[in-house]
Amino acid sequence: MNEDLRSALRSLGSPANLVTLGRIALSPIFFWLILMVPDEGGASWWGLAVGLLLGVSDAWDGRLARRSGAITRTGAFLDPLADKVMILGAMYCFAYLGRLSWVPVGLITAREVLISVYRSWIARRGVALPARYLAKWKTIVQGLPLAAAVLPPLVGVPLVVPVLMWFAVAMTYLTGFQYLIDARKPGANPPAGIGRAVGGRDAGIEV
Repeated sequence: MNEDLRSALRSLGSPANLVTLGRIALSPIFFWLILMVPDEGGASWWGLAVGLLLGVSDAWDGRLARRSGAITRTGAFLDPLADKVMILGAMYCFAYLGRLSWVPVGLITAREVLISVYRSWIARRGVALPARYLAKWKTIVQGLPLAAAVLPPLVGVPLVVPVLMWFAVAMTYLTGFQYLIDARKPGANPPAGIGRAVGGRDAGIEV
């Protein structure tokens, strides 16, 4: 076992990374709570409570990491992964129940996959792209239609969820286009490493 792998395994036990791992583990329960009430379109107070807990934990793990000085590469990888598992998984559940259209869900999924692959590809070519400040806000905006969809009083209220969903699509693609523009700017090769945290664990990894 090489030193990098040993270091990554040790960092998994940090308080911040344990919170992130807990968020990943709790996400399937959130999905189950959505799918267990199809007659209500996935809305329930229990689902709302678990969704809020997941959202709070997203901010909490970043604060724990910064306060302890334990901002690790493992955490920088796990934090955006947990966001994508939670956000995309919930979107698929609501789309399956008919609360969300598959079109915006597919558009957001395509952007997330393509930009992640693109950033990995250009990183191998020696170009590092720090995340924009909007990257974390993008995750928050993506969560808005999910929060509206899981809120029982909004069941049957027209336009709220679709409008928020398309706003999320716009924000998602705005940040994606910013990365494409930044990659073509002269000097788009800052030192690699842990980026500036602006809300999540590592703004240099959040996409």
